[in-house]
Amino acid sequence: MSSVSLAVRDSNTMLRRNLLHARRYPSLTLNLLLTPIMLLLLFVYIFGDTMSAGIGGGGRSAYIAYIMPGLLLMTIGSTVIGTAVSVSNDMTEGIIARFRTMAIHRPSILVGHVAGSVLQSILSVVLVGAVGVAIGFRSTDATALEWLAAFGLLALFTLALTWIAVGMGLVSPNAEAASNNAMPLILLPLLSSAFVPVDSMPGWFQPIAEYQPFTPAIETLRGLLLGTEIGHNGWLAVVWCLALTVLGYFWSTSTFNRDAK
Repeated sequence: MSSVSLAVRDSNTMLRRNLLHARRYPSLTLNLLLTPIMLLLLFVYIFGDTMSAGIGGGGRSAYIAYIMPGLLLMTIGSTVIGTAVSVSNDMTEGIIARFRTMAIHRPSILVGHVAGSVLQSILSVVLVGAVGVAIGFRSTDATALEWLAAFGLLALFTLALTWIAVGMGLVSPNAEAASNNAMPLILLPLLSSAFVPVDSMPGWFQPIAEYQPFTPAIETLRGLLLGTEIGHNGWLAVVWCLALTVLGYFWSTSTFNRDAK
């Protein structure tokens, strides 16, 4: 069997392992998933009428459309916290030491975590999106190509945040620290254009909010799904995703290989 075939086989084995863990212990995923759903319901039904005035009116229906892209990205950030915790558990509970004594493709351990996390995040996005549709979100003007581009951006963003979360899990001494270290992945959307326009923020803070990773992705999703102006946000979102993916990959693999020595 070739080295490529061995790598694919071992990566599939690690993927199945991580999916089985997620199925047997769903409480962590459910707890993290509840955060964006609760925020969606809170902002729509409690703050919706008032907050919609800041984006030109339209009531709750307009505000649902405005916040859905940000909530979808927050869902990804929330889900990958579970990946950081899972990786940290593997590193501290001794299972990685056992894997290293076995004749397996070593990078497949990380690949299994990443692939499992991406699948869980996409399913979580679909679930939160379904809740949004149930309470009134509509995207009637988006073409099939725009929907495909939006899905591609969500998948690319998921991959980027997953590799960052894997790195956070590897450098954390325990699961609690991993959860705390990954918390900015939930908090950063609160400092973006997810809930209010950037131009409504203090002048000194606007550049920070505009050019952090979440805002370009949010504005690109709004443009694709709602027909708003995308401008430079499209290429900024792709650049951020690629940069974070590369950073997370090299950070994770170098840390993992260093700890293996």
